[in-house]
Amino acid sequence: MRLTLVQSPLHWQQPELNRHMFSQKLAPLRGATDLLVLPEMFTTGFAMEAVKMAEPMDGPTSRWMQQTAAELGAAITGSFICVENGLFYNRLLFVFPDGRVEHYDKKHLFALADEHAYFSTNNKKLVVEWQGFRIRPLICYDLRFPVWSRNEPEQPYDLLLYVANWPSRRSLHWRSLLLARAIENQAFVAGVNIVGKDGNDLEYLGDSALIDYSGQQIFQISGQEGLFTANIATEPLQQYRQHLPFLNDADAFELK
Repeated sequence: MRLTLVQSPLHWQQPELNRHMFSQKLAPLRGATDLLVLPEMFTTGFAMEAVKMAEPMDGPTSRWMQQTAAELGAAITGSFICVENGLFYNRLLFVFPDGRVEHYDKKHLFALADEHAYFSTNNKKLVVEWQGFRIRPLICYDLRFPVWSRNEPEQPYDLLLYVANWPSRRSLHWRSLLLARAIENQAFVAGVNIVGKDGNDLEYLGDSALIDYSGQQIFQISGQEGLFTANIATEPLQQYRQHLPFLNDADAFELK
């Protein structure tokens, strides 16, 4: 599977401008990738103005993602501010080229930024299948919680995705935890972050990365925007798990 991570600055709270920007950036990838990963809240930046910036599930961002996936012949994923039944969610969409849409709502809300005061959460996990991979998408702060990220036999995955707005002041944590999640779950791990400054004057270095199931870094990009593509396969992953079947000895957890 050809996997593309999109590391980019964002226009603060300007959804239409961000969608236009990403349309221009992604256009050259038509037929050249299988999965595009955009950052967390890629239409607004990490903004807490939920009432002002929220869109419904069938709003302009989800329609843009469906159109883009169809045009590029690739799946696309990223999160945006969604309103549903009067509640607001930091919601990730996984959109297939045929128009199918799956979603995941951020489980761990970032209390240091008062995200929990504006957004709702739930315990629904998501694993999608695409191009022979079982894919588990998560959002930013979820990275700090290994039990929630656990590769479980009931919902196994091969690729763990994190979309984020993760500031540079904690970049060591970002890089270290991505590596840990790959090693402990014996899975490819991809983390996509933004670069530049946001509307709160926080700085972001990006450090978007792709790490394999043994903890080997395939690439990590710091301080620059761009589209970074790698081809990954499930065969060596399965061989590695058979040779080192550590997951068979994992502890069982039940979240309440």
